[in-house]
Amino acid sequence: MHQPNGDGACKCPDCGKGMAKPGEDVTAVLDYVPGRFQVIRHVRPKYACTACDAITQATAPAMPTSRGRATLAHLLVSKYCDHLPLYRQSEIYAREGLEFDRSTLGDWVGQAAWLLDPVVENIRRHVFAAEKIHSDDTTVPVLAPGLGRTATGRLWAYVRDDRLFGGPAAPAAA
Repeated sequence: MHQPNGDGACKCPDCGKGMAKPGEDVTAVLDYVPGRFQVIRHVRPKYACTACDAITQATAPAMPTSRGRATLAHLLVSKYCDHLPLYRQSEIYAREGLEFDRSTLGDWVGQAAWLLDPVVENIRRHVFAAEKIHSDDTTVPVLAPGLGRTATGRLWAYVRDDRLFGGPAAPAAA
């Protein structure tokens, strides 16, 4: 093996003379670095008029949660796309040094649902305004607290999609 000397150049293991670098081989390895939390600071400077002492300041950014200062995107994607229940998310956050009660996370999910309700209602109106509506009834096991077993829950989906019939309206599901 060649040994680097003090200036970073390498010496030949056979004769001890300097070695040139004609090229290099690169090996790419895929690795996953888990997401990390960061604090985003919104700095809002205050300005005072030197003539009349009036003070002004930019408004604070709108936050989706009233009691907390957190963005909800990660929480909702983890819950609804990655199927991570809130108790597991709470454990994941705790490993990062963030202590969030499940009830706090549940409050945030509820606030997000309240904020998204007008969007959901508009989609629902669009779906039910169609001439043809397709529906699906899916049963799912639902935890029955205190009983130690599951109950049968039902999910109803209604779909509007007239693309096969040349309809101009956008497809949607409610």
